[in-house]
Order: sequence, then C-alpha cells, then structure tokens
Amino acid sequence: MLYSFGFTKGRDLAKKMVATFKLSSEQLSSQDHYDYGMRAVRSVINAAGLLKGADPNMDEEQLLLRALRDVNVPKFLKDDLPLFENIIQDLFPGVEKPKIDYGKLIDAVSTTAKKSRLQPCKPFLEKVMQLYDTIQVRHGLMLVGPTGGGKTSVYRTLCGGMTSLAKEGQFKVHLHVLNPKSIKIPSQLYGDYNEATHEWSDGILAYTVR
Repeated sequence: MLYSFGFTKGRDLAKKMVATFKLSSEQLSSQDHYDYGMRAVRSVINAAGLLKGADPNMDEEQLLLRALRDVNVPKFLKDDLPLFENIIQDLFPGVEKPKIDYGKLIDAVSTTAKKSRLQPCKPFLEKVMQLYDTIQVRHGLMLVGPTGGGKTSVYRTLCGGMTSLAKEGQFKVHLHVLNPKSIKIPSQLYGDYNEATHEWSDGILAYTVR
C-alpha cells in the first residue's frame, strides 16, 4: 500500500513499521485502547499517504516517522512515551523528527483558547493538534482521561479554531453534544435493523449529523 501512495522504499519502510508495532506491543504497558493490529497499520499508512501527497519531496523515512508519531503518540500514557521514543530512535537512527507546519491553525487555536479564558500553553496546544492529526486519519475516536483533564476544552478549542479559518480552507465545524445516558435503548441512539422487513431505521445520532 505504501507503493500505491508513491513511496519508493515501501518494502523497507513496511518492515520498520511492523517492527515498531511489534516492539511496542512487547515493551509498552497493556491498555484496552492500545491497538497494534491491522487497523493501526492501515491508519499509519493512510497518514503517511496524506503526508506524501502534501510534501512529495520530504524524506520518506521522515514521513513514516511522523505518521507513526501522529497516530500513536496521542493514545499512549505518559509513562509509555519514553519507551516508544526509544523504539523509533533505534529503528530510525539519524532521522530527525520532522517539523510540522500547521500554518494559521496554531494561531487560530490560541486565539480561541484566549477567548474561552484558557491559557494556550504548549502542552494544551499539543493535545489540540494531536486531536487534529488523529481526525485526519480516523473516522471515529474517543477522548479519555480523568475529570477536569481538559477533554472538553481540547475539542471545543479545535472546533472554534477550525471554524474561524473556514474562509481560508479549513472546514466549518458543527458541534452536537448528545448524552447517551438519557437514552434507554441503544437502537434509539444509533439506529435499528428490522429483521422482519429488512429495513434500517436511523437513530438520533444519524438524524443529528445528517
């Protein structure tokens, strides 16, 4: 699949990617949300393909390194990050960490944070941009963390920042908040398939995002 995105060293890069996931599964802690299977591999390949299309002249090892970081770093616990960094340093010796240029999005996000009376400090902005990177390669995702950890502030700040740049190429984001605990039957939230009539009925979620 790397070849289909224009990579010339697809075979060698694929070996390094598989080795990264294999070593991560052996050395990092065991968490329910850690994924080293084909879904994670596909996400890394898609991320690398997007980066290749955006910057065809960048070194291919740097592209894969950034894709691996963009897909995996946001979901790792703080204690596992140094272990993951050591793994990719061993597999990509001498490859510099690619610098990411988000253009005007960083400034827009910072402005949105200030309007919400939040401090746009470096760790907070990193989490916002990690969410942005993850959205580029995932159709669905979950923000997990303790109460007061900043989950709501992160996605609302990103939403506001992207919407403020809607006229400059970013998507205008529509935010809908649903409380699944207020719905007793799961089919009312997602939808229901009638086995007798073979018809699908949309749930509240489908009607909301339509």
